[in-house]
Amino acid sequence: MRLSVVIATKDRADYLQHALASFEAQRGAPSFEVVVVDNGSSDATKDVVADAVQRGVAVRYVFEPEPNRGKARNRGVAIAQGYLVLFCDDDVVAPPGFLSAHEAAHESGDLIVNGPILNVASYEDRPKPKMSNYSRAFLCTCNVSIARHALDAVGGFDEQFDLYGWEDTELGVRLRERGLKWTFAWDAYIWHIKPPSENTLEVEAHKAVEKAKMARRFIAKAPSLRARMATGAHPLNVLRGRYLLPEPWLRVLAGVAASESFPGPLRAIARAQFLDGLYTRELVRPSDV
Repeated sequence: MRLSVVIATKDRADYLQHALASFEAQRGAPSFEVVVVDNGSSDATKDVVADAVQRGVAVRYVFEPEPNRGKARNRGVAIAQGYLVLFCDDDVVAPPGFLSAHEAAHESGDLIVNGPILNVASYEDRPKPKMSNYSRAFLCTCNVSIARHALDAVGGFDEQFDLYGWEDTELGVRLRERGLKWTFAWDAYIWHIKPPSENTLEVEAHKAVEKAKMARRFIAKAPSLRARMATGAHPLNVLRGRYLLPEPWLRVLAGVAASESFPGPLRAIARAQFLDGLYTRELVRPSDV
């Protein structure tokens, strides 16, 4: 087995069905399997996997009851049979040449291979990657492949990152320290489905708070300048979070972002500023994680 695609999922059976269908439609792919890690779902996730198996898709199912992205992905890696492990999310669609593009990028040796992530509003949107889709992120689990032995050598994901965010970045730090190199494969792009109706302000606010808490954990484990800059925990931002983001101002931004009486561009700016402010405020709180 050349490649194992590991997908951690929870209560998103409809998304998973689309993702598995896109892997079923791969062309010119190396030998591969899909490992679905059900991270405590109560919906039809297991049935979706069973249906894919009935259609002949090489997919395996494992259940991890504790909601924890790092732990779920570690469970997937533990049973993966591929030389390469490719991580992606459940809300993606892979173009037909996706797996072959990742495979080709590994021809020069052991690398961390990231590809473009194209956020789209619906399954009908199928743009091609452009320069704005380029990223220098060393390891992003929405679209990354790496040799299995490299993951094993550093112990996989740190399962102490039990909320949203930074578990992949922290793993990337350890892999970089071990000497792994990085490349960006433009042909290995993926569509990431982000319907506006589901990415509400409330949902994104919850993620911002969790991400800030995990940023504090990341910095405590890897207190480098690189980590502080990546998380926004540099002196100027810390000062801003402590003194320049009062609660009344955040409430104003949230109100503008949520009100349809304001023009769309203004609401988008207010939304971005509110979420950034919420993250930064949480980032400078005394640690409780």
